[in-house]
Amino acid sequence: MRKPMRKPTTVEALEDLGRVRLSKSFFMRDFLYSDISQIHGIPNVPDDPDLAIKAGRRLCQELLEPLQNHFGRIAIRSAYRSAAVNQYGNENKLNCASNERNAADHIWDLRDKNGCMGATACIVVPWFYDRYQQQGDWRKLAWWIHDHLPYSTMHFFPKRWAFNLQWHEQRKKQIDSYAEPKKRLTAPGMANHEGSHAHEYVGLPAFDPSLCTPEAVRPYGGADAETGDVAEE
Repeated sequence: MRKPMRKPTTVEALEDLGRVRLSKSFFMRDFLYSDISQIHGIPNVPDDPDLAIKAGRRLCQELLEPLQNHFGRIAIRSAYRSAAVNQYGNENKLNCASNERNAADHIWDLRDKNGCMGATACIVVPWFYDRYQQQGDWRKLAWWIHDHLPYSTMHFFPKRWAFNLQWHEQRKKQIDSYAEPKKRLTAPGMANHEGSHAHEYVGLPAFDPSLCTPEAVRPYGGADAETGDVAEE
């Protein structure tokens, strides 16, 4: 078992963090890019790398890998934000919620006010967007994920149906959208929340449980090839 990882303060340390394998096809480095960080020179590195890794593995193995296994390669638009990057984005109106609201969301290494862990990535599913571009089509993908994957929240955007996909220890199963129709699609307590919504996503890939098993989402043997760490249950 490796030693606890400290906040990277050197190129070598950041390279080591980037090499940490989160799932079968995703590494920590895939999630560290930030436009705010690039333009304003604020390092987008976690204060608590171990918590970021732990939350990121759940996001990747329970949501991103199964989604990619069904729809082909997904594109990461943005994902992890350090508290410093997120705070700057919030204070300068760069589409970032407060640090308190983004804890266990885009800030993977900060637990929320209830002590829960979570992680979010903003992604695009090219296979889906190439085929469904009419107003409201984003709902097809939203319902497919709602029926099949253990997400907490989704929030859709108009451009290429990009959406925030969150894994969280306490699942809300709530879907909102800035894309038309701009409203809450579903949440616990709403009449449309329970049951199958298969009629909403006819034409999308059929769900295959075998594409969500540990063998399908984890590195071969369940271990991180770089560190030997075994992904947690």
